[in-house]
Amino acid sequence: MTIKALFTYDYGQENMNKIKSLGYDIITINEKNAVYSELLKDTEVLVCYNPFETLDISKMKMLKWIQLSSAGIDQLPLDYVKTSNVIITNNRGGYSVPMGEWIVLKILELLKHSHRLYENQKNKLWKMDSTILELCGKTIGFIGTGSIAEEAAKRLSGFDVKILGLNTAGRQVHHFDKCYGLKDINEMLSASDIVVVTIPYTRETHHLIDDEKFRCMKKGVCIINVARGSIINEKDLIKSIHEGKIYGAALDVVEDEPLHPDSPLWNLENVIITPHNSWISEMRNIRRFNMIYDNMKRYMKNEKLVNIIDINKGY
Repeated sequence: MTIKALFTYDYGQENMNKIKSLGYDIITINEKNAVYSELLKDTEVLVCYNPFETLDISKMKMLKWIQLSSAGIDQLPLDYVKTSNVIITNNRGGYSVPMGEWIVLKILELLKHSHRLYENQKNKLWKMDSTILELCGKTIGFIGTGSIAEEAAKRLSGFDVKILGLNTAGRQVHHFDKCYGLKDINEMLSASDIVVVTIPYTRETHHLIDDEKFRCMKKGVCIINVARGSIINEKDLIKSIHEGKIYGAALDVVEDEPLHPDSPLWNLENVIITPHNSWISEMRNIRRFNMIYDNMKRYMKNEKLVNIIDINKGY
């Protein structure tokens, strides 16, 4: 028995042959050129990131499973997926190591004023900065305690910090000193010197961090966002920065990407902007393919897949 699978990314001949050896008939179409044709009518498996702007999956009547290469699922045609029986799996955990490292990097850059010192270097200005802060002794609050937050918390544990976490029910998680339920978000925010956003983006988390939440935070708080830009109300963030509430922000994601050239965020001295880059590392394709290969073995054997998404929850 062979199962037809559409890949919108070519993982190389050796890897694609490994998939074929499991019993799959593979079609590879570049994601940017993916449109429905009769060639796809009996496709059962779709392995992709985001072909959905041009590929109408509602025409793929045999489709049973979509394996996403991303951790986020907001690119999916959710209305259709919710009414179909298509299984969705994602790449949860696949980018957690580089993103955990990135979070540590950005926290230190904000506290150590790296941005400012690099500007001085570029301008050949030898000027000592006596306002640099220590990470030791700080309290770091993670909004979301999934694999990204866990990897960051593991790495931060050697800095003599207190690590707090926020999840739906306050479930305790390894590497966190204390976890709060979502209903206690204000309590956690008020205790945190640094707030890191790692929670999945859903309808419920849209603009979760707004003016009210910023008012709960300590004066001089640092904000790190590696999740999705729309979890933070950007206008409220800019307002809080202007008011001096926020010591610094490191934003790898923004509400509208790419960030518009006219955005005031570009010009704020205490803001570090990076282009949704935190997940990148030399290991990304290796981890991603290994996860896909494992799931495709499971699917062929009719075993339970890993990283199944609850579409109603959004993660």
